[in-house]
Amino acid sequence: QQVEMDFKIVLDPENMDNKAGLKNPNDETRLPFITEKKSAPVCSPKAGKGARDSSPWALPAFHCLPPPLPLLGGDTPRGTLRLPGQRLILPAAKRALPAPPVVSRAVLFPEFPRQHKKSAAGVWGTHSSGKGNTAPLPSSNSMVSTRKPKPEWRNPAQQLESEVHIPSQAQDPCSAWLAAVHHGAPGSVALQQHPRSSRGSTAAFLEPAEKLLKDRAAPSAPIYGQQLARIAPGLDFPENPSESAAWSAMEARAAAEEVRGRAGPSRAGLRAAAAIGSAWRCRAQLRLRSALRRQHLHSFYTRAKHLAANWNRIRTSRRTIIHIPSLGYSQGVREHIPDLALQQNLQMGRLCDILDANVDVIYICPLALSEELLQYYHKLLGLQAAVRSGNPEDMADLQDRFKILTPEAINSFPEHHMCLATVLRYSPRTMQRLQGLLQGRDAYLVGGVPHLDDLAVADELQVPFLGSEPAVAQLYSTKSGSRRIFASAGVPTPPGQGDIHSREQLLRALSQLILDNLHVQRWLFKVDGERGGNGTAFCDVLSHLECYPWILREWQGHGPEVWSQSQARELALVKISQELPGLLAQHVQPVNEKRFPTWEKFLQTFLTQGGVIEAFPFSASITNVTVDLLIEPTGQVTLVSSGDQLHAEGPLRSSGTTIPQRSVDPELLRVLCSKIGEACKSKGVLGYFSVDFVAFSHPQTREQQVWATDLDLCYSDQLALTQLLLYVTDGNLDCGSSLLQGPLGSEDSKSQRVQHEGTKAVSRDVNLCCPLQPAPSSPRCAVASSQLRHSSLSGISYNLLLHTCKARGIGFDLQEKQGTVFVLYEDQKRHSLGMITIGEDLQGVLLTFARNLFIIHQEISAPNMQGETNFKMAIRDIEAILGVTAENKLRLEEEQPWEADALKE
Repeated sequence: QQVEMDFKIVLDPENMDNKAGLKNPNDETRLPFITEKKSAPVCSPKAGKGARDSSPWALPAFHCLPPPLPLLGGDTPRGTLRLPGQRLILPAAKRALPAPPVVSRAVLFPEFPRQHKKSAAGVWGTHSSGKGNTAPLPSSNSMVSTRKPKPEWRNPAQQLESEVHIPSQAQDPCSAWLAAVHHGAPGSVALQQHPRSSRGSTAAFLEPAEKLLKDRAAPSAPIYGQQLARIAPGLDFPENPSESAAWSAMEARAAAEEVRGRAGPSRAGLRAAAAIGSAWRCRAQLRLRSALRRQHLHSFYTRAKHLAANWNRIRTSRRTIIHIPSLGYSQGVREHIPDLALQQNLQMGRLCDILDANVDVIYICPLALSEELLQYYHKLLGLQAAVRSGNPEDMADLQDRFKILTPEAINSFPEHHMCLATVLRYSPRTMQRLQGLLQGRDAYLVGGVPHLDDLAVADELQVPFLGSEPAVAQLYSTKSGSRRIFASAGVPTPPGQGDIHSREQLLRALSQLILDNLHVQRWLFKVDGERGGNGTAFCDVLSHLECYPWILREWQGHGPEVWSQSQARELALVKISQELPGLLAQHVQPVNEKRFPTWEKFLQTFLTQGGVIEAFPFSASITNVTVDLLIEPTGQVTLVSSGDQLHAEGPLRSSGTTIPQRSVDPELLRVLCSKIGEACKSKGVLGYFSVDFVAFSHPQTREQQVWATDLDLCYSDQLALTQLLLYVTDGNLDCGSSLLQGPLGSEDSKSQRVQHEGTKAVSRDVNLCCPLQPAPSSPRCAVASSQLRHSSLSGISYNLLLHTCKARGIGFDLQEKQGTVFVLYEDQKRHSLGMITIGEDLQGVLLTFARNLFIIHQEISAPNMQGETNFKMAIRDIEAILGVTAENKLRLEEEQPWEADALKE
């Protein structure tokens, strides 16, 4: 125990908790004290092998001992840190130094000769150089000397092939440092007291150190500056040390002094050196990160051009699609997504892209799937041939057409809330396997919510990324950004205002909106960066606004035209502004009450991220519609899916969809989507995205109104469910007419198909010029949800669940091409699943969906333990849609089937 305690104290001497076990609080466990006596170097450079240096300020490199403390790989100096008592006496140190000039005004602070050199890995470092081949700097009024601006970064491909040189002084650095300055230079003055110090390497960081200390206005900056120069000679810098290496040396020396327990000014100076060294390293890492991002962005645009030029060939030829369903939201948003890995795995339907015989799919899974779950998807995707023939015996093994890969780093960062793209980037074995699978093949990557690491992965795999630049996606996926897109497209939107960032702005905007829209009862507050309704709150303002009756009387008395210019309107604005703070504090209801229990909690997030205020439709009949679109690399805008939303958990949260949508005139929806698609394209949007609309009947005119309300620049859950729907029905979805057609599969339709085949044969024999009729088909519709939750699901295996459902009549009929298909996400917690129910009419499909939920709930729940679930809320939502009670209808069919049949007739 004593050894363990000592070790903790050595590693973290400043932590007082580690010293709590000492008998005497003043006692410290220290390393043996090394007396500061001169000793011969452990290793000395051999003459004739690089001992002669072209620069008098560079120290010879030593490769004797490992560094006393671990350093970051990119910043580890090539030489080693020397023990405190060891010195090197350089020939240059014995030279006579010129006396400092006598000046009566401030003298320029020259910059030491430095230049950036590029390492093999493309890391930029700053090195000291003694070659005087650079021009002197001009003078300046503010700092007496000015620096020429650093060269601008060029495009990443060019900048990685060039070097950036920082201007430096040609005069002798030591002489310049010894020049007395009018305002005092503690570190510089202290430097001349050490004639044996390695001024070239020491001065390389003393100047920025002092500047940083002065910029921070540290009271002890002069002391720190003196101590930096005082302890600098005890360090061993490599030949031509980089700034990063010098700061690493100072940081390590400071840590060693802390472990030894030294106190006093030297220790304080070392602490300053360690802090500045850490900041220096951070800056170097930021430079590297910036360079890499520029390279990835350059590669993204270069490959996007290539993809656009070859898209017509690629989309019709053999290709591989890499699906990464990553949620690349900001760190703050990801931290509040419960079970992030599960939420990134709701789109298993992407595997169904293999419906195209030319497509192979690689699906990156954020969870480790068991063999049982993998077998389920092997069987499900093997149904393709059986669906087309209607014969279950025609199932095929398509394992060579798709791969499900799980990155090995999924459990390596449990507390970091990393998106899937980042986890994949840090999984070298999976990346290596991907490179092997993609070798010599046309391929492109389809992500989720775009993230910078999507571009990094695509760059490493050398494939194009079919999606928007992350910065573009983040800008226009916000609530305020969506309103800007809709305004640019010229489509109707709810009355509202975006880009609100202060309390005063919110109160002023809401007061004005209320006064301009006196018929709007409910107002919504949406946080810019949140998703899925989590960052939404609402308030029924008119129900609680005390001055509303007076305002309404004044408005009716003045009339609309006079009202806008009357003083009564200004008075009404004042009254509303005075009432709103208290009204909002009492009556605003956040959708996610667990995260935002109070208005103040919500308001803090709202003002920090920014947000919008929007009117909620003033109608009793409201429908929300989601449309998925694709902007192809060639610029063509295509509608790929549409559906009416289900709202099991309230009107502001989507829990499912009915496909296709039937609430809005398809032609009107097509026109609106076309305008939005063109506006998105003009902003640089590429790939898949979805648009939300709200449709309602105007209370006065009874005409349908359609507002665009939200924009998500990512691949949606609805689109993944649509892909699975088309796969198991062999159907076709025409979003332009909102029709889902599936081939006839019943026994009664076989004669029609035979007759149709005979008609085609006769047409070929007589060489008729009339167009052939399409194959017989029937309309289909589906109810789908990826958000079904039930805590009791964890108590039953998937195999048993599927067998139980089959025994209760829940399954899929291959011949009729209708029924129910499950989407299984993971088999560890097993509290969520997806479900698609397919049929010929919407009412029947909704009833079947509700019946399935009711049966599953009964089978997995004990009478005294119903579990946490949204099944019941989904059933109630369907009841509201149909106007009937699904549970009562189910009981009627089971207990009195003849009455149910009579009711149907």
